[in-house]
Amino acid sequence: MNEIELKSLAKINLGLDVLGRRENGYHDVRMVMQSIYLHDEVKIEKKRREGIEIVSNLRFLPIGEGNIAYKAAHMLIEEFSLEGGVRITLNKHIPVAAGLAGGSSNAAAVLFGMNRLFRLGLSKEELMERGVKLGADVPYCIMRGTVLAEGIGEELKELPPMPKCTVLIAKPPISVSTKVVYEALDAKEISEHPDIDGVIEGLEEGSLKKVASAMGNVLEDVTIPMHPVIEEIKQEMKECGALNAMMSGSGPTVFGLFENRTAAREAQRRIREKSLAGQVYVTSIHGVRRN
Repeated sequence: MNEIELKSLAKINLGLDVLGRRENGYHDVRMVMQSIYLHDEVKIEKKRREGIEIVSNLRFLPIGEGNIAYKAAHMLIEEFSLEGGVRITLNKHIPVAAGLAGGSSNAAAVLFGMNRLFRLGLSKEELMERGVKLGADVPYCIMRGTVLAEGIGEELKELPPMPKCTVLIAKPPISVSTKVVYEALDAKEISEHPDIDGVIEGLEEGSLKKVASAMGNVLEDVTIPMHPVIEEIKQEMKECGALNAMMSGSGPTVFGLFENRTAAREAQRRIREKSLAGQVYVTSIHGVRRN
């Protein structure tokens, strides 16, 4: 096998709580993560010549050492003294710097793909151990599904699958700095924490409505005042019938959970019509609960 093609899935946070800040700058979190069928295509090809080549459909994407997919490939090449090099093609559909773990998902795909391509024999757990050195979301992107993430995001526990639903993703044309968001959170006292246990109970009961009603993201308290369009998108989704809508990660992407795909399509149309977001996608849950 000289090449492999993979789909790297985006994630949303059904719940995101921050418990404190460590001395090294990382934050202790408690999150419920969910992968969705919005994905990038990642192609990895062996090369005889040494070196890592990154090709992407996005001109602004870093293609050198600043790209986390490059770092993932470099890690395995160095550790296993692999001969030759690799050419990695990233066909991006997941919005960039959007709270959807697109970069982390690409890195996870490279680790998984190179493990297969070069027959390294690493288990999923061994890939996840390497992934956390690249970024806190990478181990989850290897694991996928419905997962409770604790610690800095690397302590993962599989949860009951999410009930079937339609997911609407909308990214407004703004950039949000994760660093700035967490600094703003550190500067204030958290008055109300999201009901992460409520989300987990909803999953255990197979109740989409209970999951949706318990959803919460503590970072909204600092990101929405900076970017009110996030709240506008949330309200638009709810008015169209979303059971709930919330910002994913540190933003600015908003997702809504719908029982009705037609309602999600209508929300998509209205958000585009009002120019609240340029990238608006109707998709679904990966690894749904089977009743």
